[in-house]
Amino acid sequence: MARTPSVMTPLGKKAPDFTLPDTVSGKTLTLQTIKGNTATVIMFICNHCPFVKHVNTQLVQLGNDYKNKGISFIAISSNDVAGYPQDGPEQMKEVATQLQFPFPYLYDQSQEVAKAYEAACTPDFFIFDGGLSLVYRGQLDDSRPGNEKPVTGADIRNALEHLVAGKPVATDQKPSIGCNIKWRES
Repeated sequence: MARTPSVMTPLGKKAPDFTLPDTVSGKTLTLQTIKGNTATVIMFICNHCPFVKHVNTQLVQLGNDYKNKGISFIAISSNDVAGYPQDGPEQMKEVATQLQFPFPYLYDQSQEVAKAYEAACTPDFFIFDGGLSLVYRGQLDDSRPGNEKPVTGADIRNALEHLVAGKPVATDQKPSIGCNIKWRES
């Protein structure tokens, strides 16, 4: 299992716009129409990654806990489906339905959105404030498959609680670690 860390994009960067299909609803969604008033959490995930499978239940819990606090969660899969067919749109819809994702699960077929966000791994998390400036990038919490630490979402929760309270988010942030995004061969 490869262990690829987040790039740790500079804080303050504006969220790149995107228009992507939601695999669950079948609708085409844009960042501008689904962003949150308080914050927007963009998560690069996929179906097959053991690091993502390890945290999926917590992602659902976070989405449910914060959806009524002006915070939008958006999951995006950018993996090359030629090499990883289990990450295709139909399979994404199955996973989202089975786990009852309370957020859209978007398919980035061109991989341009992942590149614009400098996403490197699954899961990779980015939190933008109400003005779509990056205030957090990094890990969900200290748990990883096999390290026996509980999946709590502590790091993401801490950042979101600060945003809900109108306080600045601490800049001491740890990178996420997971499987590398499966880039298409050029």
